[in-house]
Amino acid sequence: MEFHLAQANIAQFRATLDHPIMKEFVDFLEPVNKLAEESPGFVWRLKDDDGRSASYIESPFQDQMMAVNLSVWEDIPSFKEFVYGTVHAYFLRNKKKWFDHKGPSQFVLWWMPKGEVPTLALAKEKLMELEHHGDSPKAFSMKRLYNADGLAIN
Repeated sequence: MEFHLAQANIAQFRATLDHPIMKEFVDFLEPVNKLAEESPGFVWRLKDDDGRSASYIESPFQDQMMAVNLSVWEDIPSFKEFVYGTVHAYFLRNKKKWFDHKGPSQFVLWWMPKGEVPTLALAKEKLMELEHHGDSPKAFSMKRLYNADGLAIN
């Protein structure tokens, strides 16, 4: 069986998306998402019913100010290249401009059978798995990566 890498992250917005402090973030949502979709190794990303960023989807965490991101990639190198090797890295480095560093901010990776896409419920489950049990082949962070066979690779 072949697998793809799924990732989910959540973070607390500092303000609503229409607030002036969120302008830079909102202005770049679609261009950065388009870049992701055009990146080598990209498979799928969660969008709202109008095709907009997942930032516009109601969070499964019962919080209107919670940003949710969910995507699938062919492998870890493709995902890492997009996250750290493109303009996305600027937004990662400057996340405190738009996200409350005191609020919950979580990130999780896991392997899924090729052809499947994750649900928000599964993403929440994986975030909770990582939070309660730490890095494992079931749910892991960038600090301790696992391959699709469940073996630690760093």
